[in-house]
Amino acid sequence: MRDIAMLVVSLAVILIGAEAFTNGIEWLGKRLKLGDGAVGSILAAVGTALPETLIPIIAIFGIGKETEGADIGIGAILGAPFMLATLAFFIAGLAALLIRRNNRPLKLDAEVVERDLKFFLIVYSMAIFASFLPNQMLKNSVAWALVLAYGVYVVLILRDCRNGCSHEKLDPLYLARHTKNPRLLKIVGQITLALVAIVVGANGFVSAVQPIAATLGIPVFVLSLIITPIATELPEKFNSVLWISRGKDTLAMGNLTGAMVFQSSMITALGIALTPWKLDTLALTSALLAIGAAMIPYISLRRKGVIHPTTLLMGGVFYLVFILTVYRSLIL
Repeated sequence: MRDIAMLVVSLAVILIGAEAFTNGIEWLGKRLKLGDGAVGSILAAVGTALPETLIPIIAIFGIGKETEGADIGIGAILGAPFMLATLAFFIAGLAALLIRRNNRPLKLDAEVVERDLKFFLIVYSMAIFASFLPNQMLKNSVAWALVLAYGVYVVLILRDCRNGCSHEKLDPLYLARHTKNPRLLKIVGQITLALVAIVVGANGFVSAVQPIAATLGIPVFVLSLIITPIATELPEKFNSVLWISRGKDTLAMGNLTGAMVFQSSMITALGIALTPWKLDTLALTSALLAIGAAMIPYISLRRKGVIHPTTLLMGGVFYLVFILTVYRSLIL
């Protein structure tokens, strides 16, 4: 019970820290006069992906990359894009259906979302391919290629915003709720405090997940692959539902697809460089299901130029397939 309580508290601390970090990073982007496209797809994506980044790093260095630390780390790394491409897409599609009561296409910038999905499919496929390479030097070359690919992605976003992007209204800075123009010192202070909270929460999570997995007889890889992303991806899911309810479909989808690009390139590159990166059957299954789930809206955009809410619901099918696969592996 103590370990479960620690797990719950750690996840809560991570979520609070991630929310405060995202809020602060958005204000930092505004002070730096970046367009909303850059803020949402780059700064906000990095902010919401921070827990997924820190948990595998702490697990790998704190426990050891040749032990269960690698399993926790790889599970958290693969779980993030898997959860976004399956469960998060499903929630976004369901929200659109329930709120609008119809299956009309989402009102989004097809070019932006299609580019995100294309980058994700390419870099995540490269990451899967790296697991079959015979030595670490070749794997590290793939890791550097993923970092370079994300750099190209960032350049393309900044180029699109060069001639001006829309500016969405931001929620007040949490440390300065009563001012419309918070000082840079308060913005940086909030970001720093949020980062400390995320580090503390991630460390607590890693410490609690091992004994819980041992008690339940569940591999730590499975626990970290399913539980961690559900919690750490909550900000993306919650924000997307809010944006859909306000008719801001490009922001809703871009919030998810931008995070998918970051997690499948930068964070995956860390996993390739810091672990043996030998993906077992279950890990490969989750990665291939994520690619399959992302292919459906991508093909819809390529062929029709639109995404219907029911198209996103297919992500739930891929998620259910994985849960059934996990259940079968545990009982056999």
